[in-house]
Amino acid sequence: MEQKELLDKDHQVISQGLKLRFSPMTVASASGCWLTDLSGKEYLDLTAGWAVANIGYGREEIAKTIFDQYLKLSFTTQLSAPSETMVQLAEKLISLTPGDFEKKVWFGHSGSDANELISKFIPIAAGRSKMISFIGSYHGQTMGASSLSGHSAQARFEGRGNVVKIPYPNPYRPFSGISANLTEQTLHYMKEVFATICPADDTAGIIIEAIQSDGGMILPPPAFLQALREICDQYGIYLIIDEVKVGMGRTGAWFSFQHCEIVPDVVVLGKSLGAGLPISAVVGRKELLDAVSAGHMFTTSGNPVSTSAALKNIQLIEEEGLLENAKHQGISFLNGLHKLQETYPCIGDVRGKGLAIGVEIVENRHSQNPDPLKTAAICYRAYELGLLIYNVGIYGNVLEITPPLTINALEVERALAILEEVFKDAENGHIDLHKVQEFSGWG
Repeated sequence: MEQKELLDKDHQVISQGLKLRFSPMTVASASGCWLTDLSGKEYLDLTAGWAVANIGYGREEIAKTIFDQYLKLSFTTQLSAPSETMVQLAEKLISLTPGDFEKKVWFGHSGSDANELISKFIPIAAGRSKMISFIGSYHGQTMGASSLSGHSAQARFEGRGNVVKIPYPNPYRPFSGISANLTEQTLHYMKEVFATICPADDTAGIIIEAIQSDGGMILPPPAFLQALREICDQYGIYLIIDEVKVGMGRTGAWFSFQHCEIVPDVVVLGKSLGAGLPISAVVGRKELLDAVSAGHMFTTSGNPVSTSAALKNIQLIEEEGLLENAKHQGISFLNGLHKLQETYPCIGDVRGKGLAIGVEIVENRHSQNPDPLKTAAICYRAYELGLLIYNVGIYGNVLEITPPLTINALEVERALAILEEVFKDAENGHIDLHKVQEFSGWG
């Protein structure tokens, strides 16, 4: 099938509810950090398919694991007749997750169903009705997960009424307009919430992304998560960290919260856990995950093929030193982007940890006004030049850089060279905005 034919058929038969498009890209094959479209053109991928392909594409080791497992045991419903791969993966995840308390693991298919469990179980386990999350957060598409979210993409849908959303401490765009003492500002806001609409003694849990990814790849002030942990301890509130996008080594540690040296009560995983196969996990305190027997079940969750792929995925991350590579290549990427920022005034901010990097695009640095159209144009022009990058953020004006953790120095250098050409074209108005309109992503 040729590219135009596929795109035409996609337009005819695939729901718009399943589309988030930034270019007329199609994919025929992939290997390493590279995708090939139906016309044979290659693209360096800075997305990893929304941070799913952490170990790159087309890994023979994963293919062999999946093949062998399917022949041995293609399926058992782990709800009623468990196999050993599910238990082995649970034991491995427990060993990777900090905390000296007794832990258990729940398995699902996606970050959405994992955060759905948080929505259902935490209030019951705590005997309290309220939950707190953050403006700009993105926890999933199912009703409970969407209710926990604070992203503009979900504003049209009504959710559960037990969730109170407070501002995320964004150093570049502080909710008060004042960046000084942002941690103290946010905690003061939270205490006002406790005193009014969400009493602390009726708050079951606080869910947060240690790096707010879809909200704009935002890193909170260094001391914030530690202060939040102390607040939770003070009031007996469970702290849940959503690591669905930025976990599993992306930041140079297994989990992004580890850079702040805190221990959450629950960790939510998804996306990259299965090396491309659908699997999610929640690792947390025993009393939380045992709160309701048979309370959040999916027939194919924890299936032997997905769990065996996840085990092999973790093994490859460890054996190939991909946490260290993410840290090293992330520093190179950030250094290169900061140099571009000096030249191109549309780059308002550059931030990140490891290979979780955000580049905020603005009208100019003085006003800091978001420029979502230029951001979409940058994504489109990058596609034309053989580089895939997506935009995120509640204003749709942040370039998200989340390549496979296997990316090497030459590929980082090439990506930066293409981005420099893209920024030059964007500043000089050399991008056809009419072509961009159809591919504005979140817009």
